[in-house]
Amino acid sequence: MATTSPAPPAAVPMQVPQPATEREPFRRHEPSPRTVLGIASLGVSVAFVDATIVNIAFPDIARSFHGTSLSSLSWVLNAYNIVFAAFLVAAGRIADLLGRRRMFIGGLELFTAASVLCAVAPSPATLIGFRVLQALGAALLVPSSLALVLRAFPVEHRSHGVALLSAVSAVAAGLGPSLGGLLVGAADWRLVFLVNLPIGLVAVVLARRHLVESRAPGRRRMPDLPGALMFAAAIAALVLGVVKGQQWGWGGPAVIGSFAAAAVVGILFARRCTRHRSPLIDLSLLRIRTFATGNAMTVVAAAGFFGYTLTNVLFLTGVWHYSVLQAGLSLTPGPFVAAAIAGPTSRLVERIGHRPVLVAGGLIWGGAVFWLVERVGTTPDFLGEWLPGIVLLGIGAGTLFPNLSSASVASAPGESFATATGMNAVARQVGAALGVAIVIAIIGTPSPLHAAAAFDHAWTFTGLCLILAGLGCLFVERIASGTETALGDAARAVLRAPDPSPQPSPARPPELRPFAFDGAGIARAESASDFLANVPLFAGMEPGLRASLAERASTVRLRAGEQLFAAGDQADAMHVVRAGRLQVLADGDGSAIIREL
Repeated sequence: MATTSPAPPAAVPMQVPQPATEREPFRRHEPSPRTVLGIASLGVSVAFVDATIVNIAFPDIARSFHGTSLSSLSWVLNAYNIVFAAFLVAAGRIADLLGRRRMFIGGLELFTAASVLCAVAPSPATLIGFRVLQALGAALLVPSSLALVLRAFPVEHRSHGVALLSAVSAVAAGLGPSLGGLLVGAADWRLVFLVNLPIGLVAVVLARRHLVESRAPGRRRMPDLPGALMFAAAIAALVLGVVKGQQWGWGGPAVIGSFAAAAVVGILFARRCTRHRSPLIDLSLLRIRTFATGNAMTVVAAAGFFGYTLTNVLFLTGVWHYSVLQAGLSLTPGPFVAAAIAGPTSRLVERIGHRPVLVAGGLIWGGAVFWLVERVGTTPDFLGEWLPGIVLLGIGAGTLFPNLSSASVASAPGESFATATGMNAVARQVGAALGVAIVIAIIGTPSPLHAAAAFDHAWTFTGLCLILAGLGCLFVERIASGTETALGDAARAVLRAPDPSPQPSPARPPELRPFAFDGAGIARAESASDFLANVPLFAGMEPGLRASLAERASTVRLRAGEQLFAAGDQADAMHVVRAGRLQVLADGDGSAIIREL
């Protein structure tokens, strides 16, 4: 048996796993779900802001490193997206293995340190290298934040907490260009990295002070890290061929070799996923039509979104000759419109299903890009030409993107929720890398005479991506009612104050506590007898007899993975779980959990 008191009593009639398998109880108080959501949101915000904030700083970076081609500088953006995508799922499983709090804090610290290094980078090569470190930190940070939120919320509010965390991530990514414009306008591109320092330090302090450790129950295996490297290599080879196509020649041996390498490594990676005991991507989920369609369209939509975001920045600064601050402010209405429209459209999804909403969102979103192609000229006209297009972009983005992620994740089995969420995030980052690469290849380095046409071609590509994403959603099937969560409902459920009126509730097991209270309301260490008084089996027992039983009991502590007893062992004791988790595992390799006590 195991006790949970800071000073354990001499005997407790139970046998339980050591609580470190799921938490470190009573060394610090359990934080409220709102506290965990706030700290997790602060962490993921810096990660997702950084995925887009560098777009607005890109022209200033190009001027700082004069003489470096756009195709080479594009790796400042793509290195982050590729590494983030490759290690996202693996990092989540490492967090399950080693501890979510530990990985969250470690990811924050690595991300913050890498941001400072990016700010002082003396050359494009070092900047790209430090962006890789940033992406590794973000990959550790994002899935562990999701796991912390999942664990903090009760089952009935878990989807609401995740919905709000996802909304924060989406808003952060959308606000990146606007914030970047303000920072670059105030100083230069290095400030967009330095701003992460105070935010990261505050988040680390809060996380160390308030969060408690947790790990996934059951037998856990190390993820396929070589597979993650193979995945990153395949995407990097594909992106390399795209961004260097014009420079090396589309039919040249270097470009063809890059595409061939991407294909070969990609096939080897897929085969590895079918054979590895802990694959990076669960390919069996792709047999679910809605899941496969949703993630495929996520890649396409992300290519369009990240592609036109960069195109807009380069057009405003290169053709309309806006300052970086003006460009950032010109992009600001889009994210706010998207955030405003996401809630109502998620409600509409609950009423009529995903398919019509997603198709309409894709058509509106793509049509908004074609507004830019048809209406925006070389002479600046913000109110007449630009603002209507940006508002339409926000409407399309808020209608399609969050609901497409919702459909993808909700279509997966409940036990695969975390895996499905990770795979969808990977799809988004892969799409981002491809979109940026293709836009850079399309725009190239045009002369002033051909600049407008080059940007029209880039917009046309991104618009077609968004329309294709919408039409592809015709293959999304109806998802069972109750699996979707409207953002408005999520906010109300999570932020609603508890009802002070007493409500009858069904009987439930006693709460695990490290202390008891005496008649004066003063806390004291909980004894074994105190604990037994809260166990229904012993609660009605005469106090003296219960105290005698407590004195005769023995205390046993188990570490994560240790076995209490096996089938066929002699039954020589009664075990009462006081704290932690006791899992009943199936015969064989012990990976199947039959029941958890």
